[in-house]
Amino acid sequence: MSIPTTRLGRTGLTVSRLALGTMTFGLQTEESVSHAILDKATEAGINFLDVADVYPLGGGLATAGRTEEIVGRWLRAKGASRRGDFIVATKAVGKMGPNPWDQGASRKHLLDAIDASLKRLQVDHVDLYQLHSDDRETPLDESIEALDTIVKSGRARYVGVSNFLAYRLARALGRSELLRLTRFVSVQPRYSLLFREIERELLPLAAEEGLGVIPYNPLAGGLLTGKYAAGSKPKENTRFTLGTAGSMYQDRYWNERSFAAVGQLHALAEQAGVPLATLAVAWVMANPRITAPLLGASRPEQLDATLAAASYTLDADLKLKLDALTAEFRKGDAPR
Repeated sequence: MSIPTTRLGRTGLTVSRLALGTMTFGLQTEESVSHAILDKATEAGINFLDVADVYPLGGGLATAGRTEEIVGRWLRAKGASRRGDFIVATKAVGKMGPNPWDQGASRKHLLDAIDASLKRLQVDHVDLYQLHSDDRETPLDESIEALDTIVKSGRARYVGVSNFLAYRLARALGRSELLRLTRFVSVQPRYSLLFREIERELLPLAAEEGLGVIPYNPLAGGLLTGKYAAGSKPKENTRFTLGTAGSMYQDRYWNERSFAAVGQLHALAEQAGVPLATLAVAWVMANPRITAPLLGASRPEQLDATLAAASYTLDADLKLKLDALTAEFRKGDAPR
């Protein structure tokens, strides 16, 4: 299998058109299996690895940093000579300690957080350092200046954001240009057939500003694999039951509206003779504004269907059907 590459936004950085998300590593997935997932993804051609300091998903302060440590040991096992083979991205802002300043996008926390992440990852720099969310308590100028310091010190090559509203990202870009500081090059939003709100403002902004787009949840937490049945209860040790994250995922996707759409999408996938997971990721990749969807897995074999999206050609007529079937998910959540 050969995964194509593309540039990350307007940068000169080349990344694989699929990226590997690692938030299951360390809680839902034990270390040996996590390393097997990394092996399978990179052997297939993925060079883009995404982590965050607060991972694993569903954990708390007792587990924060564990995912970076698992990825760090895998990188170390590959050897220093292989570090250049991988584009390593991580994120900060989430709570990492008991003190009130052990979170957020303040200068203090970001400068502490990058050093801690590098230590856990066992590297001297990351390729992409991202704000995991928008810290409204810290002035954007302070956060941007701290990230500029991090890039100029060599601890990160590029910076990006995740979970930012379009207007806040636009403001951040304007402030960095005015202050002549390091500019954000990418955005990491939630995006799938069951969540298309970013098409209205964020994706047009990304296109105009030349930002890379690295969407997460392309399978809607696994709902777009078709393995869950309407009316059933969420299975244990899945995104829908995992620790502190289970209720969030149920709130996002576990509803009649989503299950009704999945039933129709599954029928289209069967007609096309392709797994629904492959179709869902291929649909995300077909959007010209998308750089690289993040693939997640708790077992190596779960990557088979999603990796196949890289070589699957989505028929134009089928894409139109998928667009029309899920148009309602561009408009936000249904009234409650």
